Amino acid sequence: MSAVTSRTRTGRARDSRIPPGLLALALGGFGIGLTEFVVAGLLPDIGDQFGIGETASGWIISAYALAVAVGAFAVTIATAQMPRKPVLVLLIVLFILGNAICALAPDYAVLLLGRVVAALCHGAFFGTGAVVAAALVTPERRARAIGLMFAGLTIANVVGVPVGTLVGERYGWRATFAAIAVIGVLVLAGIALMVPVGAGGAQPLDLADEARALRSPQVWLSLAVTVFGFGGMFGAFSLISYPLTRLSGYRDDALPWLLVLFGVGLVIGNVAGGVTADRARDSGLLVGLLALTVVMALFAVTAANSAFAAVLLFLMGVFGFGITPGIQARVLDHAPGAATLASSANIAAFNVGNALAAWLGGATLARGGAASPLVVGAIMAAVATGLLALARSIGPQRPTS
Repeated sequence: MSAVTSRTRTGRARDSRIPPGLLALALGGFGIGLTEFVVAGLLPDIGDQFGIGETASGWIISAYALAVAVGAFAVTIATAQMPRKPVLVLLIVLFILGNAICALAPDYAVLLLGRVVAALCHGAFFGTGAVVAAALVTPERRARAIGLMFAGLTIANVVGVPVGTLVGERYGWRATFAAIAVIGVLVLAGIALMVPVGAGGAQPLDLADEARALRSPQVWLSLAVTVFGFGGMFGAFSLISYPLTRLSGYRDDALPWLLVLFGVGLVIGNVAGGVTADRARDSGLLVGLLALTVVMALFAVTAANSAFAAVLLFLMGVFGFGITPGIQARVLDHAPGAATLASSANIAAFNVGNALAAWLGGATLARGGAASPLVVGAIMAAVATGLLALARSIGPQRPTS
């Protein structure tokens, strides 16, 4: 008999296996992350086929981000009367449909429609999935379970995006979207077969109870930390090619390998952040945000050194995604009985922060130079650190009821 249990301090046996349903959720995170990020490498080919310029091509990314933020609330509310497992199934059907539309799109407008359809499931999937993931394990492993689900998103950056871009270059960009739709079919089967019927609560959501979560100061402060902390990091990352090519001296053909390095940092940070959050959630978040602030500030002033730039890019991924399990767990902890809407709101906050930081970084590029997105990111991370310190000062780290 293999050892699949460990013992707590009280001597009780505790199952340490990863629930199969959690693996299905992680694969879903992988597919959704691939949908969001792989398109950046496909934009030139899409633009050439449809005869559109850079601005119109950029809307293929912007429309997705906007739909994620809207869908995080709208889809969660629309499915409030359904148990969580059927909600996950419907969300993945929406994901498959959106990517199939993209693969078959005859023109730019239909492609945009497909992107919006696929994006509508994003926020609600991670919001609902986080609640289900936390319910599949014992309470002391909740943050690690959430981290594993989000690990699919990080692995998409390390493995999925380079492979998806290669598929697009070899077989055409439509083949990439078709392959993502196939991944969606696998996720659909995994959730249907592996996620228990009652996981995360089998009863319909009470919207009045869910809405009460949004009245909690701790929830709003947590969402603000997400906007400024995670948003500052990912907003800087979205424009990272400018400091790497203009200041660090890297050629364009080196960027994919640098992005893989960043992606490895995301994976390491996600795993470490989950373990830390289960042991000392708010303290770990505070250290992570301070470290992220310092890393991006150092990156901004030392970007001319290519070796330093590579190391700091890796560390930016480690600390930037290291805060994700903790902040998601913090929202859940401070929204007892109303976790789904609050969790989906946190996914919306991720995307609001991304859009805000990318806009600020882009607006300062012309005047502030190529390092300005990193400066903006460091300032936003510092604001997030202050907000978390404020949250800790006005209430307990974990609610007592």
